[in-house]
Amino acid sequence: MPLLYVANKNYSSWSLRPWVLMSELGIPFVEEQVVFAEGSNWQAFRRFSPNGRVPCLSDGDTVVWDSLAIVEYLAEEHPAVWPSDRIARAWARSAAAEMHSGFATLREQCGMSCGLRVRLRDVGPALQADITRINELWNEGLARFGGPFLAGAHFTAVDAFYAPVVFRVQTYGLPLEGPAKDYAARMLALPSMRRWYDAALAETWRDRAHEYEVLRYGELLEDLRAA
Repeated sequence: MPLLYVANKNYSSWSLRPWVLMSELGIPFVEEQVVFAEGSNWQAFRRFSPNGRVPCLSDGDTVVWDSLAIVEYLAEEHPAVWPSDRIARAWARSAAAEMHSGFATLREQCGMSCGLRVRLRDVGPALQADITRINELWNEGLARFGGPFLAGAHFTAVDAFYAPVVFRVQTYGLPLEGPAKDYAARMLALPSMRRWYDAALAETWRDRAHEYEVLRYGELLEDLRAA
């Protein structure tokens, strides 16, 4: 059975992607959590991941690192990873790739921390552009393919890639318009997302670098995590 290495559920947006995909689609896997430590984690993560990062999937003699590579590896055995319709599949792959390589300001100014509620001090033009694009992209997919998920009736990899953004919407109160707002609520209610969220709240590990990153641009309103 494949072994998926993930880091802290409160912080690790990249780990969430394959985890929620495999969980929601019922793809069997074993999870091993390796939490962030102070300073560089490169050497510790190199024990199982060639690039010293998470997530990483180990499947027998095969090691797959990077969330997009893991998704494509899974798709070879599990067709439900991507939409069956060719046009929807092309859109979903494009949208997932855009998330994988883009939205730099959103990542920097709205770091993932599932258990916090934060008020941003300022939403500058670059962050607003990312938020506007999220609204545009989600509403396009929902309208074009009929929902309730981004590329149609079923949860696929493109939803998994935007799952960390859904948690950011909750943490920072990012404004969503039209069907995108209801989509975020549906995603938060998914059983797999609830399991990840509950586990994130139960974590007692704290990493100073991630804590600083989250509060660098905002004011803490509430901390829902276990003491």
